[in-house]
Amino acid sequence: MGMKSLVIDGSQGEGGGQVLRSSLALSIVTGTPFRIVDIRAGRKKPGLMRQHLTSVRAARDVCKAEVRGDAIGSTEVTFSPGKIQAGDYRFSIGTAGSTTLVFQTVLPALMLADGPSTLALEGGTHNPFAPPFDFLIKTFLPLLEKMGPVVRATLKCPGFYPAGGGQFTVQIEPTATLNTVEMISRGEVTRRAATATVANLPREIAEREIKVVRRKLGWPDDCLQVREVRDTPGPGNIVTLEVETPELCEVFTGFGERGRAAEAVATQAVQQCQRYLKCGAPVGEYLADQILLPMAIAGPGAFHTVGLSRHTSTHIELVKTFLGCQIKTEDMGRDGAIVRIA
Repeated sequence: MGMKSLVIDGSQGEGGGQVLRSSLALSIVTGTPFRIVDIRAGRKKPGLMRQHLTSVRAARDVCKAEVRGDAIGSTEVTFSPGKIQAGDYRFSIGTAGSTTLVFQTVLPALMLADGPSTLALEGGTHNPFAPPFDFLIKTFLPLLEKMGPVVRATLKCPGFYPAGGGQFTVQIEPTATLNTVEMISRGEVTRRAATATVANLPREIAEREIKVVRRKLGWPDDCLQVREVRDTPGPGNIVTLEVETPELCEVFTGFGERGRAAEAVATQAVQQCQRYLKCGAPVGEYLADQILLPMAIAGPGAFHTVGLSRHTSTHIELVKTFLGCQIKTEDMGRDGAIVRIA
């Protein structure tokens, strides 16, 4: 495809790193070169940080792209993709930056490559503002498998913010074309589970979190568990709530941070979960953002989501720019929104 290069405004919407990562993913899949300006203009420290730079270089490696501007602090990158290369890749961020976001940058391309690939990623695996590893394996990857590829991820060692030092590996069996999916109605909840995880921290923190879940959600004790982790570089705490229905398993997360009460961490996850259970939509707000790109690559499809974040609205515009498809959103008021890809 002799494509003309696109110019992408990196400051659009929230002006975060997602515009860059999704542009990279879509560029490789469509063979469209692009130049992105004002990268992360909306952030305190604009330009490429370590995890964004890792995403750019990972994207470069999987398609032998020509790249200019790939340096820390750079606010402009030019990217000309080559052919997608299946293979064995290792990407290390070297900080607590999110490995799951780097993974999602190269995954769409490798799902469509002409052979299997393996990935080894090092950095943060459980970060605020990024999908945690649990969400990947329980929610995101099973949905992708419905679309054709087989993607298996294995956590070697969790890496919590701010220490990082986590590792996971992925095996990808690609597919020639992606199946389209529709996720409109949710169906009955078939399973619920709450896990409070502490890494190198007192067990009592996790026990307090589970108490909050029990009180606010009324889930029975056999759905609740405390998990203690020792084999990780730094301390960490996370609460994950799983809600499984015939369509999918949604995961809601509360992240522990220094100075934040255990009760507040649990409540963060509980509130997301309550909002989801109140609404009839199968797709949570974060998942809407994640699944949009693979679904749009697949072709016509639709999903009903709890709500459209500003992030997702920005993402929709970007996907339309690269793929030239129509994406319509229908506001359902309290019952969320329906996104239709045509």
